[in-house]
Order: sequence, then C-alpha cells, then structure tokens
Amino acid sequence: PCPLHLPQYGLVFDAGSTHTALYIYRWPADKENGTGIVSQVEACTVSGECAGTRPSLSPAPAQLGDTGPCTESSPATASSTVRYLSPSLGREQNSTKAEQVFAEVAKAIGEYPVDFRGARILTGNEEGSFSWITVNYLLETLVKFSFAEKWEHPRETEVLGALDLGGASTQITFQPGVTIEDKNTSVFFRLYGTNYSLYTHSYLCYGQTQALKRLLAALRQVPQPLQISHPCYPKGYQENITTADLYDSPCVRAPSTPSPAQVLTVTGTGEPAACSTAIQKLFNFTCGANRTCGFNGVYQPPVRGQFFAFAGFYYTFHFLNLTSQQSLSDVNSTVQTFCKKNWAELVETFPQEKGYLHMYCSMAIYILTLLLDGYKFNEYTWSNIHFSQQAANTDIGWTLGFMLNFTNMIPTEALEHVKGHQPSLWAGAVSFIVLAIV
Repeated sequence: PCPLHLPQYGLVFDAGSTHTALYIYRWPADKENGTGIVSQVEACTVSGECAGTRPSLSPAPAQLGDTGPCTESSPATASSTVRYLSPSLGREQNSTKAEQVFAEVAKAIGEYPVDFRGARILTGNEEGSFSWITVNYLLETLVKFSFAEKWEHPRETEVLGALDLGGASTQITFQPGVTIEDKNTSVFFRLYGTNYSLYTHSYLCYGQTQALKRLLAALRQVPQPLQISHPCYPKGYQENITTADLYDSPCVRAPSTPSPAQVLTVTGTGEPAACSTAIQKLFNFTCGANRTCGFNGVYQPPVRGQFFAFAGFYYTFHFLNLTSQQSLSDVNSTVQTFCKKNWAELVETFPQEKGYLHMYCSMAIYILTLLLDGYKFNEYTWSNIHFSQQAANTDIGWTLGFMLNFTNMIPTEALEHVKGHQPSLWAGAVSFIVLAIV
C-alpha cells in the first residue's frame, strides 16, 4: 500500500480597499512541484464594519486582526499538517499606521495553530503578475501533461492575459510579443523552463469604488454646492451623503476648506450619454508622439491574445447577463437600455439588489470606458475578453498566484518526469479496464 501523505494547506488573506477575504488552498504533500494539483477548499469573506481596510485604514489596528468565523471554520486550523498563511493589505499611504496594522495582524493570527509567514503590502505590479500566474496556472497554459505522458509547453499564443478591477486600483497584464519599451511596466518570470516577459501596470485610484467617488466629486458644481445631479444614477433616485464621506480618500481631491458637516443631495437623472462624457473626463487618453499608451500617458503595447476579466469586471457584467461572449454591439445596447430605466422600474425588477442597484449603470459605463478607451480594446478584440469569476472551481485573483510563488510550488525548470494522476486513480482505472474486458 502507498504511504499516507497528509495534504498541506495554504491560507491567504486579501485585505483590499472594500473587503477582506480568506482563501484556503490544499495540495498533496508529495507533489509540491506538480501542476494543476492545487485546489481551493474555501473562500470566506469577513463580515462587519472592518471587512475592508479602506484607503485610510480608519478602523483601529487591533480590530483589523479579527477574522471571526473565517479562521474558525478553516480546515487548516484543525489539521496537523503544515500550513502557510500570508495576509496582504491594500496599499497604505501612512507607513507608521501600516506597521501598527501588521503588528496587530501578526499578534491576532499568532493565536491560531498556523505557520504564520508574515504580512506585507503588495505593489500594483505584483498584484497584476500574481493574477496572471493564477489564470494561466488554473487553465494549464503554462504546462500540460500530454497523451505521450510528458509535460509539454503549449504554444505561446495560448498564454492568457489578466484584467483585474478592484475597489482602489485596476491592473492589466499580458504577454505582448514585442519588446517592452518601458522597463517599469515589465516583469520577467521563468516557469517550467520557459521565459515569460510580461507587460503589467496598475492604475491606482482607477478601481471601481474610487473612480466612481472621484466622478461624484467632479459632478459637484460650485453654484449649487449642496446639490449634485448625477447622470449615471437612475431618474427618480435620490440620496444624501456628507462631505466627510465624499472626501475620505486620498484619491478624491477635496476643496481647500471642506466642511465635514455639510449634507449633499445627489439626484439621479438617467442620462447614459452624459454619464459616459463625465466618466471620460476622469481619464487622459492622449499619448506622446511615437508612443503607444493606455491612459494618463502610461506606456502600453497593443493588447494581444485572449484575456480573462474578473473581480469588478465580472460582478457588474454578471448582473447584466453579459458574461456569455456577447458582441460589443449587444453589450452597448444592453447597457444603454438598463441606464435609461427609472428607479421605480429597477426596484420592481431587482428587489434583491437594492443596495447597489443605483450604481450598476455607472459601473458598466466605467468598465466599457476603461476597456475600450483606456486599455484600447476595440470591436474586433472585444471577443477576446472572457468575463469570469472562477476557473477550475477556483476563484480568479492574485491570491493563488501569490501563494504558488511564495511557496515555490511552480518550479523554474521544466519537469522531467511527473505522474499525471495519483497512484490510486491509476490502480482504479486498470481494475476497471480488466473487469470490463472480463
């Protein structure tokens, strides 16, 4: 009989700008340098007021260490096997406060039976790169086990690009096939004996939450400082917000002397054309001479190959039923139709979505503006974008790629000889064939 190999677990906390989530991964202990053998056991979102760090990290650092039922329900905390645990927090401007947060997180997690490996702040380029590793690892575009029982590298054109949209930032990562002119946007990996030169860039303050907050601040007019007409919100919708809520982020430029006690009335007008115009003003689409760029003057080679768009890209398009490879024309038509519906009509049609319902129009138009005008997709390359939340029953994002890289699960050099299946599966298959022949 084969020796018993207990599985190993990896736990990664993603403390982003809008929420904190715990991802739990598992793999066989005797196959740490295999591929396609890491599976997601659970994904748990932390609930409560401190679920997201927010750009200012306004909750007390001690509160941020509490993960509640996520860690208590984790199979790794009850297991006797080796564990890896690596929390990562969203980018923080105040280094002193960040150090306090890290200390409290380490103290809180140290009380659990896990092998704590530290907490740190990821750079935007790391976020994009690890998401790229996740996508390509899960879809086996880095290496495949062939019918000849060999690990083979797929054709270069099969490698996928990654499009991530978070609350505070957005990332684009892909293999351009040309020399990357700006080394600040270049990252190099050697995986399974193959070199990958990737383009990656992260745009801070262009995540969904912060971009739409910047839009709201831009719509505030001086002649009527307490009244905001919002063309992206449905007609008939109205809400009150305080200036403290509007200007609570370093992404939003506040007036010279904002009064935190002021209450602003935001009224929706349901004008998709005006909404698109207002959102475009958040970007600078001009590029310098003899230079290709994305936006704000940042170098970007032309998009190339197939892309997976996840996180905020997926959630909004999933709500609008636009994740089935619809043409750009159909997507535009659906968004326009939705944006013209009034608030009463939307509430009656989507009673369960009332919390975010007023924002879906602005989020959809923002995504279209970002992908088409920002990242320079067009009506021909639009079909190369696949909006998805998962691949191989695993959530797409930077966390799996981070863990694979952190634990050296992906070898630098090619695999010489690795079995494609576990011995028990081979034994079962052989037994079935023998019985079938008999």
